[in-house]
Order: sequence, then structure tokens, then C-alpha cells
Amino acid sequence: QVQLVESGGGLVQPGGSLRLSCAASGTFSRIDQMYWYRQAPGKQRELVAGITRGGSTNYVDSVKGRFTISRDNAKNTEYLQMNSLKSEDTGVYYCNAYVVTGGVESDWGQGTQVTVSS
Repeated sequence: QVQLVESGGGLVQPGGSLRLSCAASGTFSRIDQMYWYRQAPGKQRELVAGITRGGSTNYVDSVKGRFTISRDNAKNTEYLQMNSLKSEDTGVYYCNAYVVTGGVESDWGQGTQVTVSS
């Protein structure tokens, strides 16, 4: 069984920074694509950023230039560096990973709260 555990959320003032981490554990061969999603109160979950095993990245337009997704394959961990945070970045952030076991499965973390407020 694969577990994804996020950390690094919290309360930050507008313009501030946070770094989220998501560590995978369990029994698997490797992790392919990894993603960060977020869900604001009363809104649907949206894709924020994604990264391939080789390091290619993509971002939703609203975070381009402010957020950076990265990963450490040796540690089975992905990161989301969030700078110049805005109130509209508030929400629960979830990591998602495509994990190769016998086949390929999509696993989710439990989420970490990010609140941007003065």
C-alpha cells in the first residue's frame, strides 16, 4: 500500500512564501507523474502544477512565475515552493502521484491547509 503525506502548510501573510512537501512511502517500483492540486472553500479541486519523472513541469496560469514544483526521485518526494502568495491561493493542497506497483495507480495525500491572510 502506498501512502502520500503532505507537510508545510500554514498561515502566511499576502506576499509571503511557503514550501509544501509530499513524501511517498510503501511498496512500489517507482513514481511517474506527480501533481499538486488545491481546493478552495466552495470550489472544485483544481490542478496547480505537475512534474514528470524526468522533471518536465506545467502550471496553471494563475501561479506561473510564483510557484515552482520540483521532486527528488531518490527520496520519492515532491515539493511546491510558493512565493508571492495571494489570498486567492488559500485552500487545501493535495499531492497526487501515479505510482507503479504491479500496474499503475493514482494515489492522493490527505491534504494540507494553506491560508493566506493578513
